[in-house]
Amino acid sequence: MKKIIFLCTLYAFLSCKKNASIYKSSKETNKKEFVWKGANIYFLLTDRFNNGDKDNDINFNRTKEAGVLRGFKGGDFEGITQKIKDGYFTDLGINAIWMTPVVEQIHGETDEGTGVSYGYHGYWTKDWTKIDPNFGTKEDLKELVEIAHKNGIRVLLDAVINHTGPVTEKDSVWPSDWVRTNPKCSYKGYESTVKCTLVENLPDIKTESNESVELPEQLVEKWKSEGRYEQEMKELDDFFAKTGHPKAPRFYIMKWLTDYITEFGIDGYRVDTVKHTEEFVWQEFKTTCDTAFAEYKQNNPERVLDNNDFYLVGEVYNYAISHGKSFDFGDKKVNYFDQAFNSLINFEIKWNAKQMSEKDIFQKYDAILQNELKDYGILNYMTSHDDGAPFDKNRKLPFKTATILLLTPGTSQVYYGDESARDLTIKEAVGDATLRSFMNWDDIEKDKDTKKILNHWQKLGQFRANHMAIGAGKHELISEESGLVFSRVRNNDKVVVGINLPKGKKVINVSSVFKNEDLIYDFYSNTGAKVLGGKATINSEYGIVLLEKK
Repeated sequence: MKKIIFLCTLYAFLSCKKNASIYKSSKETNKKEFVWKGANIYFLLTDRFNNGDKDNDINFNRTKEAGVLRGFKGGDFEGITQKIKDGYFTDLGINAIWMTPVVEQIHGETDEGTGVSYGYHGYWTKDWTKIDPNFGTKEDLKELVEIAHKNGIRVLLDAVINHTGPVTEKDSVWPSDWVRTNPKCSYKGYESTVKCTLVENLPDIKTESNESVELPEQLVEKWKSEGRYEQEMKELDDFFAKTGHPKAPRFYIMKWLTDYITEFGIDGYRVDTVKHTEEFVWQEFKTTCDTAFAEYKQNNPERVLDNNDFYLVGEVYNYAISHGKSFDFGDKKVNYFDQAFNSLINFEIKWNAKQMSEKDIFQKYDAILQNELKDYGILNYMTSHDDGAPFDKNRKLPFKTATILLLTPGTSQVYYGDESARDLTIKEAVGDATLRSFMNWDDIEKDKDTKKILNHWQKLGQFRANHMAIGAGKHELISEESGLVFSRVRNNDKVVVGINLPKGKKVINVSSVFKNEDLIYDFYSNTGAKVLGGKATINSEYGIVLLEKK
């Protein structure tokens, strides 16, 4: 009789799991615990993700034939919003979206030796105060943030304070009290990395200056022609009166960037070219962002997702988790964490994944994140928009890519198309353009192998999103006898994970996490089990188990 009761209970338990919708209501989604240390962030180039409005594809007569993948391709806010509504990000376990810069880009084109290029990527600013019409309108961005928040998804924009866009026939250089146009960075030490231009024809903002400067004449003329000069000047006067900052270049830009917080309610910034700017700038930027976020929350209490602070993650190019808190310029070490960044992008994991076992990676990252970086975080990635040596450039290991990225302690960054093995080797594309092809929606819709890959990413991503313990919990090795079995624990959030296991019947030791008689569930295979003698038996066709108590 007891056996019959148990089987009935287990059947009901599994039936509920099978019938549970993958789409959660906003209320249900927002009940989940969320911490940035355990987040699963989706990084996309707005122009290359999804075209929701073909009417905004051409602006400012940006029609000159560009190099391969170096012109605008039509992606926009509406396209992203549509995919949020469709549940694409929810299915993938994404709880934050990071978009490339959305500000108005240079109107002209330039050639850095890689072919005629436009500012499709968003890093060539012409006007920080206006959204580039190729990406959409203010109303489009407001809708995107609102729909994302209703689905439990945070929104990160990308902040550039280091430089303006290149000088072109249509885009004048900014005044000399705003920018330097030489020397070009030699990267031989701190000074030759900070007070210099990244490349030729990319004017460097004089972020070190405390001298008050007037607005560039071309910006004044632009605002007047658009009928918003008086309003912009009033806002600037109010900002400088309120903060007491000098009217130095960096503070103008900080004001313009934090407007996106108070107006749209974004949740964080990924900050570009951090090591090319003095570290005190980022401490000032954090303070300004925190003030703006507090103002937004006070003015919009009904739109507040949770009690998390504003999130700042920095791109210190070539920073590695092994560096701990300090980045070494050779002649100077700089700590970008304290009083500035919550997290830094980790450029190391793609190498760890090639050179180390999963066991060693997980233990290494846990040891550092639980000790030296315990108050901070890192953002792991396997592929990115400007890293020419990704973990799996030929997309031969999409399953391993997902398994390591999504199960490694720390915050994870899924680069658009990782989950669909989007091609990174585009014929005739030069430089980083090959990493930036348009999202391969046709493959997702029609190709069986792509669907299998996507399904793997979805299962791991959802499990990660459901359990902050995966990215932000304590890692403990359980066994490595017939595969790798480990636990992650964060307060009451406890899971057991097994990878590289044999297919078929698997007996997993779960005694350190679950109790005898506990009913547990393998999220990956949709299989339930009862803990007996400290062990759970899972019979599935997969070599991976994701065990949680239900």
